[in-house]
Amino acid sequence: MLHTLFDRDDLAPRERLAALNDAFLTSEHAMGVLSPEAEDFTALVRGVDLATVCVAELTMSPGRVVRSDRMVRQADPELVCVALAPSGVTVLNQAGREAVLGPNDLAFYDSSSPFEIRIGAPGGEPATLIRAHVPRALLGPSADLVEPLLARRLPGQGGFAGMFVHLMSSLADESRAYRPNDRSRLSDIAGDVLTALVDHYADVEPVPGDDSRKGALLLSIEAFVQQHLNDPDLSPRTIAGAHHLSVGYLHRLFSARGTTLTAWIRGMRLKRAGRDLRDPALSEVTVHQIAVRWGFRDHSTFTRSFRTAYGMSPRDYRHASSSQW
Repeated sequence: MLHTLFDRDDLAPRERLAALNDAFLTSEHAMGVLSPEAEDFTALVRGVDLATVCVAELTMSPGRVVRSDRMVRQADPELVCVALAPSGVTVLNQAGREAVLGPNDLAFYDSSSPFEIRIGAPGGEPATLIRAHVPRALLGPSADLVEPLLARRLPGQGGFAGMFVHLMSSLADESRAYRPNDRSRLSDIAGDVLTALVDHYADVEPVPGDDSRKGALLLSIEAFVQQHLNDPDLSPRTIAGAHHLSVGYLHRLFSARGTTLTAWIRGMRLKRAGRDLRDPALSEVTVHQIAVRWGFRDHSTFTRSFRTAYGMSPRDYRHASSSQW
């Protein structure tokens, strides 16, 4: 799944370090690379863009990846990142904290403040780091919960952390067969698990005012749905995209109402259709036209859903209503 981004065996070892440093300095969030193994330096970078989630695997001689204050001031794409170390020891420093990561451990860091990542032990073998990053805005309200998690070791043996480690490892495994059109699905999955991971650990230390933010976000989502009920392409994915949320977070946000987002949308559409069927001014408009007007793609789905909700077919409902006109 990952494709090679950097592999300069054609260069002398010392030139490889300079070439990798140049590549990192011109990346989306500039970083520098340092290594005491300059005379025998080796590095391989592989990566893939999954729409909203960018994944990269770095295998290199022991060294450090550093993002300084000056680099942050020059440009900050506001990325939330997760690092895991499938081999060797990785040490992450940010926000005055240090996380020592062994195999299957992971830790958050971000592009908005300086950090240092030490990869491997001096004099040791090359070590591997897998990193995934996502724009902060795409985490929605969960982005506000990341700061307390920066540079904290999170064991990845189970739960959402284990799911994320497994997903990142499978992407880096060349034997896994993913098709090009799988990327958007993988991006959704990775974004959902990442958001769930943040929310899970943030539950230990709730953020004041989070309920009011969720309430305001729900009102915005409901207003958006009301405005687009007639669009047959309205879906959790389009709603999440319009609000810069992951689909998983959107579903969890709406579950507090005791229903699913899909069921609520269907209920609102049926309510509008029922109103039209009761309206004498629309008596000449066919049932099929009313169904299409409120976003139902086919007549049979509309009839089946309407019968489930109202206990009779749309035609019988209109007839019963007309007797009261």
